[in-house]
Amino acid sequence: MKGFNVAILGATGLVGQELVKVLEERKFPVASLELLAAERSGGRRVFVNRTELEVKDATSRSFDRIDIALFTASAEVSRHFAPIAAQAGAVVVDNSAAFRTDTEIPLVVPEINPDDIKSHQGIIASPNAAAVQTVMALYPLHRMNPVKRAVVATYQSVSGSGAAAMEELSTQTRLVMEGRAAVPHVYPHQIAFNLLPEIDVFLDDGYSKEEWNLVQEARRILHAPELPMSATCVRVPVFIGYSVAITVELSRAMNPDDARRILADAPGVKLMDDPYVSLYPQPWSVAGLDDVFVGRVRTDGSHPNGLAMWVVADNLRKGAALNAVQIAEAGIQRGWIPRRK
Repeated sequence: MKGFNVAILGATGLVGQELVKVLEERKFPVASLELLAAERSGGRRVFVNRTELEVKDATSRSFDRIDIALFTASAEVSRHFAPIAAQAGAVVVDNSAAFRTDTEIPLVVPEINPDDIKSHQGIIASPNAAAVQTVMALYPLHRMNPVKRAVVATYQSVSGSGAAAMEELSTQTRLVMEGRAAVPHVYPHQIAFNLLPEIDVFLDDGYSKEEWNLVQEARRILHAPELPMSATCVRVPVFIGYSVAITVELSRAMNPDDARRILADAPGVKLMDDPYVSLYPQPWSVAGLDDVFVGRVRTDGSHPNGLAMWVVADNLRKGAALNAVQIAEAGIQRGWIPRRK
């Protein structure tokens, strides 16, 4: 296969750095790679395959020769540059929230709805990390026994807010251990040794924007627009890795052993479930890994058709960088993302 001209917008951020790693690890067919920054890069340089590349400032001409543009910048930046890149002939895979609820733009998890890529008009959205691992756990069961209702609680690491949040957690932890005051900057309250049930802004109905987005995105990916679903999203003092507690009502009763077998056979999912030896997924143990890990699968005692489970994944990998690259790979394999002529 001939290579593609690839650009990464947001190359200096946490997900941008993961994108570089994932492209290398998966031997993605890269003919050329442009590293771009939405803000002034200051001539920063990044090693790619043992070659040092300069990070350039993004402009309206940055995408003139690009086949695939992987965006991992703010929603504002994506709204500005994605149409420019698409108009220039590139296919944009966007990791921001800019297009996730736009029904004209595909929202894709390749293990679940790869055929949606076909309808792209130059822009494809990659979901929120919490939504990705939620649907990765729900979909295998949903295929066999349709989901009637889902209640989700997420425990989201600070890396979801960027490098500054990771630094804030480190600094605050040290200050608290020294008995000193920890003044918050990234978050509204101290994050060290604390939990914050506030991610993004609160809406009029009392839910946060993150919670609303998770529900809307899950419905879109599962092609279940009316699925009754509720979410509570919590920021936790963990550096990398999102955890999700899911309680699901199915169309009919399902034995937990049957659910485990279905999940164990699902692509991109790994079962880690033996409570008798304290075996279950944990954020620290899955950081740097590609799969979505599921454990503590059990009957929901509040409903005869209910199951409960615990789902953990690296939010920078499958939750962002890996999923974006997999979208590009799926589009290429099916002929829906062509090389520039």
